Amino acid sequence: MASPVSRVAVVGSGISGAVCASLLARNGVSVTLFESARGPGGRMSYRKEITEDGKELVFDHGAPLFTVSNPDVLGIVREWEARDLVAEWKENFASFDCISRKFIDFEKEGLSKKYVGVPVMNSICRALCHEPGVESKFGVGVGSLEWFDEKNLWSLTGLDGQNLGNFEGVVASDKNIFSKRFTDVTGRPPPLVMIHTDLNLIPELAAKLQEVPVCSCFVLMLAFTEPLSSISVKGFSFKNSEILSWAFCDSSKPGHPATSERWVLHSTMEYARGVVAQIGLQKPSSSTLAKVAEELFEEFQRTGLTISQPFFKKAHRWGSAFPAASIAREEKCLWDRKKRVAICGDFCVSPTVEGAILSGMAASSKLTEFLSCL
Repeated sequence: MASPVSRVAVVGSGISGAVCASLLARNGVSVTLFESARGPGGRMSYRKEITEDGKELVFDHGAPLFTVSNPDVLGIVREWEARDLVAEWKENFASFDCISRKFIDFEKEGLSKKYVGVPVMNSICRALCHEPGVESKFGVGVGSLEWFDEKNLWSLTGLDGQNLGNFEGVVASDKNIFSKRFTDVTGRPPPLVMIHTDLNLIPELAAKLQEVPVCSCFVLMLAFTEPLSSISVKGFSFKNSEILSWAFCDSSKPGHPATSERWVLHSTMEYARGVVAQIGLQKPSSSTLAKVAEELFEEFQRTGLTISQPFFKKAHRWGSAFPAASIAREEKCLWDRKKRVAICGDFCVSPTVEGAILSGMAASSKLTEFLSCL
């Protein structure tokens, strides 16, 4: 058990950072979580849309579900189930072959239990970010982190220059704070850019942090007045499509409002790469997103399934949706004991919710063990 006066900053409120913050707090650490977005969740965020006639629609437009194979993660998920934060999504899943225009691999896709957040995916992160011992500050971006050797403390400064406080340890769960993409988007050096130079961390850690390659993804949110009765499953992957990779019936999830039938389609990484090659990393224009929406929906229609015209159709881009490499598969997080900094996320283990949870657990374990010796 760490001393109650131990203070740790967690940067990023995706599932990895939220899990880490929660576990640290349970072990007596005072945690301050910083998130530049308005709310928690990262890629487990949801989207609320208002139609022209005032109808409210909610979409899990990031991670649609997750599966679990690790027993430690399963223990946490069962606790979440007991708290009504998650539920098993007991529907039929399959693959769709765009050449034969048939659903295949029903059993293969249904082998593992599929879990969703209730009532939305980010409900898990929101609950963890508000547990006792965790102070969450949303809408607060971290601009720089500085280590003071003489004090054995980190000092954090906000993007607006505000002093965010001093901390005995830091957990970075947002890859953008040490990625070149931060510079591409903001024009500023990444907050952890000094980790490669001034901090003189172990060479292996610095080398792994040079750049985490990522892949973009476009999603299409659709709402229909009537159910798509020609589709016998509620989630399926696509085979032999260069444009679509997944489709999920969001409104069929347990605890989700079913006032209309809502589907979320995910593009292939190859399709997204082609669009990004044309427009760059800047925020897509409304005309670009409208074009993407048409292309994704047309591919959905080309399946030959009976798909009516939706009353709502909108595309969204995840600029760094999936890590293309795992930089700490065995260790599950990056850790420097001397500077008390842990780096966690799906980019450490695997590009899945379970991988992110495992990484957050590992980062918490490293810091808790170290702080208990102070």
